[in-house]
Amino acid sequence: MPSRRATHNARMFASFSAFDLSREGVRLHGRVGGRGAPLLLLHGHPQTHAIWHRVAPALAAQFTVVMVDLRGYGDSGRPAPDPAHLRYSKREMALDVLAVMRAHGFERFGVLAHDRGARVAHRLAADHPQAVDRMMLLDIAPTLAMYERTSEAFARAYWHWFFLIQPPPLPEALIASDPVRYVRSVMGSRHAGLGPFAADALAEYERCAAIDGTAHAICEDYRASATIDLEHDRADVQAGRVLTMPVRVLWGEHGVVGRCFDVPALWRQRAQDVTGASLPCGHYIPEEAPAELLAEALPFFNATHED
Repeated sequence: MPSRRATHNARMFASFSAFDLSREGVRLHGRVGGRGAPLLLLHGHPQTHAIWHRVAPALAAQFTVVMVDLRGYGDSGRPAPDPAHLRYSKREMALDVLAVMRAHGFERFGVLAHDRGARVAHRLAADHPQAVDRMMLLDIAPTLAMYERTSEAFARAYWHWFFLIQPPPLPEALIASDPVRYVRSVMGSRHAGLGPFAADALAEYERCAAIDGTAHAICEDYRASATIDLEHDRADVQAGRVLTMPVRVLWGEHGVVGRCFDVPALWRQRAQDVTGASLPCGHYIPEEAPAELLAEALPFFNATHED
């Protein structure tokens, strides 16, 4: 069961109910609340579903909001790694969140996802297009494109991409020696420093980073992205498979992704119906620019029900 110390989430999500499900022996923790059409929210690294605390209540006024901690993060399980990194592939994580939505009775739903969660959302939409009605992705370009087009500027800013994929046990040992320092270093080195993060949210990220097995799990997440996930992406490209549902991409105008990549152009290579815009913030859009995100998300996800 989740740690009894997880009181920060209870304060931030007072109107939401916590849940724990299991898929193939992996615990999947999250929260659900609201009413209306289903909307899945997926977080990024090194965070948890707590990133949505500033937008989830407003979304829940119009949608049934389901937030999930990805495997390896938050209070979800941390399965043992395998040599091919399959257990932390985005394909496996997509199956996790699909199982969560089906357990709540939803076969088709919208997806709002940030960072690593947006990479899971991309794989979910590619592998299970019948499940994803429309999708909003925050501050990422496609994984394959980002690796293929890596520049010195990107490598310096996203140093953790290349640190975390190094062979064990060095990255794990360094993170586990001071997980709070790791969280604060990764998040605090961005555009706005640690200023945008509420005390409860930051405490939650730090608590979960210190859970046993987290260091290995997050390294495996990134190792998967640099190996098996690229194989899956290349197979899609070679087969000419593209996403057909509406995709809206948002990025921070002060963030690294928008500076180093043409975000909408790269997504138009992978999806038929892509729109996009920058927001006046850095990488952590749900916490840095919640009002602007809601102004984008509410009409986008409501458009399905106005057709």
